[in-house]
Amino acid sequence: MYCSGAASCERRLRAFGVRSLRPRWQAGCLRSQDALSNPGSVMIYPMPPSSIYDSPRLAASYAYSRPPVHQHMIRAMREALGQTTPFRTALDLGCGAGLSTAALTPYSKTVVGLEPVRAMLQYSHVVSPQSRFLVGQAERLPFRSGVFDLITAAGALNYVDLGLFLPEASRVLARTGVMVIYDFSEGRRLHGDDRLTQWFGEFQRRYPPPPDYDLDVKGLNYEEAGLRLEGYQTVVVPIEMSLDSYVPYVMSETSVEAAISRGVGEAEIRDWCAVTLREVFGDASLDVLFDGYISWAKHV
Repeated sequence: MYCSGAASCERRLRAFGVRSLRPRWQAGCLRSQDALSNPGSVMIYPMPPSSIYDSPRLAASYAYSRPPVHQHMIRAMREALGQTTPFRTALDLGCGAGLSTAALTPYSKTVVGLEPVRAMLQYSHVVSPQSRFLVGQAERLPFRSGVFDLITAAGALNYVDLGLFLPEASRVLARTGVMVIYDFSEGRRLHGDDRLTQWFGEFQRRYPPPPDYDLDVKGLNYEEAGLRLEGYQTVVVPIEMSLDSYVPYVMSETSVEAAISRGVGEAEIRDWCAVTLREVFGDASLDVLFDGYISWAKHV
């Protein structure tokens, strides 16, 4: 269900806390019927530059082929925070296809996912129908000050201007709220068995991932934004996977998308993965380990 026009959309969103839309609407928001009105729909802000995530194939893979690591990470987050009651409002930054947003819905009365690449939200209404989604940028959050009790960013801050983002996050975070930054590795190892680790190394040699950088969450300049890092902990998430679930998962890696963009056939990559991974999984299901961390910050 969509808004019938900019004015109607603005009225509904103002009650939730989204800033006035009119200047951005006139400046280049997409069709008015794309505006957010109810959970499951999408509000469109001006599009960011093209990226590897601007891919219907990758959006579908993220929506349907990724293991439920976010659910485990969010449960670990609640335990670390000692949170026993639901949050009132939560914002999931860089939400991708919506898996990280969906993981928040049991723990917050209202959840909003913000994603800079519209294509990634193609299946968000299926992945998390209770949530609201917007296309926009973390450096320019279109919300009133102090509206969110919880802000999460899962593997998303590697792509933003942190000098612009942190003051914005501080602004929209409620005075008693918490910002949680978390991330986790690829599922590339097994307990006491190095076969998957060796395989993943060869996979990345054949299909190198796009350039990226490691985010040092402990070294971010929280203080200038009026925030303070309160805690950090590591998490290991075991997910039971088989050959039939691991191959689609690894096909969702950005290294595969990069290879396809260079002209390598998708079927060729999938066939190589299926054949070589049989030596790791056989007909068994194995616990694949995802190594992650959770950090949280609050207002000073």
